[in-house]
Amino acid sequence: MADEISIRITGEAGQGTQTIGDALSRIFKSAGYHLFAYQDFMSRIRGGNNFSEIRVSTKPVHAPRHKPDIIICLSRSSVDIHKTNLASQGMLVVDKAKFGMGQIEESMYDIALNEIALKVANDALYSNSVACGFIAGIAGLDFAFVAQGLQEVFVSKAEEIIGNNVSSARAGFELGRENPQQDEFRLPAVGKEGLAIASGITLLDGSNAIGLGAVRAGCKFYTAYPMSPSTGIMNIVAEHAAREHIVVEQAEDEIAAVNMAIGASFAGSRAMTSTSGGGFCLMVEGLSLAGNSETPVVIVDAQRPGPATGLPTRTEQADLDFVISAGHGEFARVVYAPGSAEQAYALTIKAFDVAEKYQIPVLILTDQYLQDSASDVPALDQNTAAPERFIISKEESARITSYKRYALTDSGISPRAIPSWIQDVMYVDSHEHDEWGHINEDAEIRMQMVQKRLHKKLHGLLGELEPPTSFNTADARIILLGFGSTLGVLQEAAEALADHKVGFVHLAQVWPFPSAEMVELLSGAGVIINIENNARGQLAELLRRETGIEVSKSILKYDGRPFDIDSVIDLIKQELV
Repeated sequence: MADEISIRITGEAGQGTQTIGDALSRIFKSAGYHLFAYQDFMSRIRGGNNFSEIRVSTKPVHAPRHKPDIIICLSRSSVDIHKTNLASQGMLVVDKAKFGMGQIEESMYDIALNEIALKVANDALYSNSVACGFIAGIAGLDFAFVAQGLQEVFVSKAEEIIGNNVSSARAGFELGRENPQQDEFRLPAVGKEGLAIASGITLLDGSNAIGLGAVRAGCKFYTAYPMSPSTGIMNIVAEHAAREHIVVEQAEDEIAAVNMAIGASFAGSRAMTSTSGGGFCLMVEGLSLAGNSETPVVIVDAQRPGPATGLPTRTEQADLDFVISAGHGEFARVVYAPGSAEQAYALTIKAFDVAEKYQIPVLILTDQYLQDSASDVPALDQNTAAPERFIISKEESARITSYKRYALTDSGISPRAIPSWIQDVMYVDSHEHDEWGHINEDAEIRMQMVQKRLHKKLHGLLGELEPPTSFNTADARIILLGFGSTLGVLQEAAEALADHKVGFVHLAQVWPFPSAEMVELLSGAGVIINIENNARGQLAELLRRETGIEVSKSILKYDGRPFDIDSVIDLIKQELV
């Protein structure tokens, strides 16, 4: 019996690896287990090699393992690609007849997936459902969870298709229950208490988290030009658009997207746009427009490896410096870098509030790994109360005369009126301007406006910092450091090595930089190991620039793939010798 197992389903694009990965995630979640699932896929519609991987455990898990215990191969090419990645006592499932294989290796296990699907459902397309059932059977699950999971995934399909998937999975399930290695992969039952807890749990990935967070925050205008890995956010918001009265617009390019969002915000709507690094390059002039005109807007940069088109479906954390300093001129902005789906949901809501309160652009820095990774989390807050709006009310607006859009205040925040509500004339300009909004080149006015947009607002923003997450940092021998999507790896590695006095510090807000908090957390560290998905160690450079603290070592990964927990632990252990 195993406390946890890792499963990889691999094949060509179009063979349903993502669909079955989704189904298995739902099945294991409903059965009361914790899980972490992620996808690896090539930038093509058909062919190539993709996989979905699910780590299932009786305790919370937050990152992938180095080598899976079970690999299900749906194509012949996937056998050679993945067989060296199998755990030492693992099982690699192949279809000898379909793949035209003769003698197979000891670690391989033959299941006639194709033949079974043809026999049960008269269509080889259902071979992935046979594989899904086999995994559930060998893990010792009740088939009721399998049927439920498949029905949820294929709910929009015809009854015949749902029935064929369930019947195919049943055939695979029986094979799994009969497998001689079942004891090695069977998970302990969670019992009634575990099932009761599971009923209050949901599966959440980064795309859903940010999209649902935007809806919850009261976003009423969403525009974007589709660019992976950010497109999933737009899809989620669009699903809720009719019910929540949200305008969702697919723009012709990123320049249009950011300017439309700024225009919608100026008109009074909470507005958002999303892109990846290449698209954000095009948004930078608009970012400065938002800074100068003091128009709130939320922008998501879902990172992928660059430069240029780079690797469209892979992951990286190389836009940190870019996002913090993007835009000409100096103005306040906030950059959040959530480390989990839960953080992404909460910080998206906060992003809208902070953007509107301080009348600034707020950026959310995520990446493909976080966007496409799912885990079990407590059900999201269902509070439907309207968000606080930091604007002059409609009633008060009607009474305003001599309105100064850029009135100088101690906080740097001017009372914000909505054009359609106010009866007075409102002047807004992208040039430097005076309090009224008129173009102005006076030196003293220029200094006052820079101080207003930058220094005064930053002073207030420092009181609203998202604090770093830390663990086991007091008297730590080694402190692991990271931002964004590395949270899960930092957390599991530090917990696994806690007896060796290993702790971690993770930043979910990278700008304004929490300098005082970082000095307090890191000043007593013997060794600081920085873990980042980029080639330069950009967080380490930012830490040194803002605090003077130098990291001792950097573990950097920039091959387009995320960190796995086993490799990171092995590297840290080398420092403990």
